[in-house]
Amino acid sequence: MTLSLMVQGTASDAGKSVLVAGFCRIFAQDGYRCTPFKSQNMALNSGVTADGKEMGRAQIFQAEAAGIAPDVRMNPVLLKPTSDRKAQVVFMGKVMCSMNAVEYHEYKPQLLQQILMAYNGLAAETDIMVLEGAGSPAEINLRDRDIVNMGMAELVDAPVILVADIDRGGVFASIYGTLALLKPAEKARIKGVIINKFRGDIALLQSGIDQIEALTQVPILGVLPWLELDLEDEDSVALQVGKYDRQQQKTEDCLDIAVIQYPHIANFTDFNALAAQPDVFLHYVSEPSELQEADLIILPGSKNTLADLAWLKTQGFEQAIIIARQKNVPIIGICGGYQMLGKQIVDGVESGLTQMAGLGLLDTETHFANEKQTAQVEGVVMPALSGMLKLCSEQPIAGYEIHMGTTRLGQQATPFAQIHWCNSGEKNGFEGAVAQDGLVMGSYLHGLFDQNTFTRPLLNQLRIRKGDVPLENVDFNYLQHKEKQFNRLAASMREHLDIARIYQLMHEHTSGGGMP
Repeated sequence: MTLSLMVQGTASDAGKSVLVAGFCRIFAQDGYRCTPFKSQNMALNSGVTADGKEMGRAQIFQAEAAGIAPDVRMNPVLLKPTSDRKAQVVFMGKVMCSMNAVEYHEYKPQLLQQILMAYNGLAAETDIMVLEGAGSPAEINLRDRDIVNMGMAELVDAPVILVADIDRGGVFASIYGTLALLKPAEKARIKGVIINKFRGDIALLQSGIDQIEALTQVPILGVLPWLELDLEDEDSVALQVGKYDRQQQKTEDCLDIAVIQYPHIANFTDFNALAAQPDVFLHYVSEPSELQEADLIILPGSKNTLADLAWLKTQGFEQAIIIARQKNVPIIGICGGYQMLGKQIVDGVESGLTQMAGLGLLDTETHFANEKQTAQVEGVVMPALSGMLKLCSEQPIAGYEIHMGTTRLGQQATPFAQIHWCNSGEKNGFEGAVAQDGLVMGSYLHGLFDQNTFTRPLLNQLRIRKGDVPLENVDFNYLQHKEKQFNRLAASMREHLDIARIYQLMHEHTSGGGMP
């Protein structure tokens, strides 16, 4: 019988995604086949599987922690917000429709059987299913149609561990309040609590632990210390709380790379590999003045390209970017950012707007279409490029595409890369665009910076432009870097959690893949 364990949280960003990855790594280290699962994920960070389907980045890095290939069944429903009230619904890796919050809440029960089929299929192929909830199980206004927290736990009879974030304050109130709002059967399903992100002397916490256990009759399974890890975040909450601002310190010999943080920023995890390089200070900026010292400006992806382009203009970023361009500061756009760098965007699909003039830094024009393009691709940087890409010529690249638009190049732009392979079999030829002087570049490829064969030459070219000596023999491997992060996480969890008790809890709740 397949074992199961579900991780729920007292709130968003309590650490559920990271702990699921940690459990996956621990179980894999112990010789078990384990599989992550999140029935419904709301996030703008997504990736593409080997068969060309879209799923949340969190479940992708959890699969990596488990040592298995990502499978869209691990995240059957992905919600990608396009505004405060509306989201694109991606089901089993393909766009189904767009709905507002009320419409989707009414529709959710119709997805249950297909979600259960996805879960059952994975459970039949694995030893341990590690499930993740969303937000909090105490969202009582949503409980009647819940498919991701207690509703999912009940569906597959999974034991639940509750994670509480002590760093944000009020940890004991959040634990007590969450448990108090649950129905008796729901509370009985929670077998233990993990206190996460603790800083300080554990001795000062013990009296509170004793009291909360007495009040709730739910044991504390461990207290995890604050751990600086470089793992991909599920959504932009991490940006909002300033997580990335406090990870790095700028030094004189660092390259200053500024990523513009517009309201609908998507797939900002594209730049984790850049930030992990030894000579990079990467920061997310929300004020035009923060671009003044940048050695490279990046326009990231967006889930609402025209709305974010309009935001750039109203906030003064358009003028700041143009001034930076006049000062020969290199600029890169990825996906939606690539589209914004062009002369014109014709929409009518994603934002409700029809068209808008772009920043005009690339001789390109983008037309949106109803069908989303999702694919993994491999290729090579075009030869004889100049500017910031001079040392990158003919270097191999790989990545994945998730976009609604098609971009056409004018006479003043040349392709960035030649594509040799695409898993969908639908794309070949050329990709991206580069301005004639090589200082402005756009690409649809997410994950572009994960390969050191491209990133290190790019950074060295930026160093040369700055007057610094290139860094030689920097053999940085992002996949190995992530492996070290997973292993550090697993080691910390083994040290501070009662893993033996957690195994016992799972054996007490074996699951055959669903309740009758």
